[in-house]
Amino acid sequence: MAVSPGTAPSPDDVYDPDALQLVEAIRARRGGSLQDRGIDSARRSLESITRPPGPEMRSVEAVEFTGPHGVVPVRIYRPHSTPEHDAPALLWFHGGGMIMGTLDSFDLLAREVADSTRAVVINVEYRLAPEYRYPVAHDEAYAALQWLHDSAHDRGVDPTRIGVGGDSAGGGLAAATALRARNDNGPHIAQQILVYPGLERRCDRPSMRRFGDSPFLRADDIDWMKSLYLGDDPAADDEYGTPVLAEDLTNLPPAVVVCGYADPLRDGVEDYGRRLQEAGVSTAIIRYPGVGHGFFMQTYALARARAAMTEVGALVAARFAHSG
Repeated sequence: MAVSPGTAPSPDDVYDPDALQLVEAIRARRGGSLQDRGIDSARRSLESITRPPGPEMRSVEAVEFTGPHGVVPVRIYRPHSTPEHDAPALLWFHGGGMIMGTLDSFDLLAREVADSTRAVVINVEYRLAPEYRYPVAHDEAYAALQWLHDSAHDRGVDPTRIGVGGDSAGGGLAAATALRARNDNGPHIAQQILVYPGLERRCDRPSMRRFGDSPFLRADDIDWMKSLYLGDDPAADDEYGTPVLAEDLTNLPPAVVVCGYADPLRDGVEDYGRRLQEAGVSTAIIRYPGVGHGFFMQTYALARARAAMTEVGALVAARFAHSG
């Protein structure tokens, strides 16, 4: 799009044509911020989105385990490409700002991640804020890792090839789980997949200033959701609730760090990836142009998302093939 001399480019100029159509559709049907609409409305809106069924699996199994705060439902996706025994597995934590999202609303993403990575995906329905504030979700994420390692052989999973991953808020849970497993000498993690992870409270970064009014994720909603989960006092934060606070990133699992160019979280996400690299952690930092926050869930609408799913899946599959 041409810009007249002296005119600042619109944030919308960076989107791919199909992403711009999605932007316009979201703006047409959505009024106000998530905070203005309230938690119940935000949850209903996410659950009401109609998505295609996704790739067929060899099996999809609903199970549960008992964590420190009660029973936690999980859904296990086994793609046709995985063996019945000693398969690689990816423990996945869904997005939703720590306040919304279910196994149903993230069913398509779990199927696509399983299909693209050729790994068993275990999708975890951790408890949400504000009913359950930090550290409940983090405790349940770490408990899920312990449970999966303890039951790996019963699930047909290779305990030496278990990774953790997540999108948005779930990416933050995955990063924190990796930190805690290292700090507590906990279960081995083969790799961590951080898809536009929520790693910090809102910070004054260039990407936040430029894209903080994005229809996919707004700066004021970041503040609201972080406060609902972590509380209002940043001085009380720690590295498990806010992983960027971790001073030591050495000896963490290899990482794949993914973000879209037009994501307000972009600069914070990529800075964490560079810190992992500087700490000696094998880390791929991948920025996808033309898309914003949440694009990994939008494969049915965005060509760039479909390419990202294929490329990230291939990286994860290759690392599983050379680990163990």
